[in-house]
Amino acid sequence: MEVFRLQNSKYPLELSGKGAATFGARWNSKGTEIIYTAHGRCLAMAEVVVHLSLAMLPKGFKMTTILIPDDVEIYTFEVKKLPLGWNVFPELNETQLIGDFFIQQMKHVVMKVPSAVVKGDFNYLLNPFHADFNKIIIASQEDFPFDKRIFK
Repeated sequence: MEVFRLQNSKYPLELSGKGAATFGARWNSKGTEIIYTAHGRCLAMAEVVVHLSLAMLPKGFKMTTILIPDDVEIYTFEVKKLPLGWNVFPELNETQLIGDFFIQQMKHVVMKVPSAVVKGDFNYLLNPFHADFNKIIIASQEDFPFDKRIFK
């Protein structure tokens, strides 16, 4: 399975949850390392764009294609188990605890969760501490210029 990650090229090309741990996000508390990916390039872009200013066109972004082998089990978090308002901003502590537990439990290397940005789409969270994490590889990374019309 291919998943995607859009990131600023000022950060190293690696699969690391250190950036997410710096501030925390929807699916992790501050201090918990987790890697956010998206099922498609469009969703990866949408997940980044919601955090960018419309005042200037962002530059220096790269789209990373990540391969998850077929023999890696993907745990799907059931949407019906999510708390009311799970997709609001700022994020709920309850959703952060779901991701923290996923990392701590060490049962799976990948967890599928719904996107809060695009209803019906999914993100895939990666546990960089799981024994099977070394099976997940970066297949490619390409420059990703944003279309100026997005930021009008």
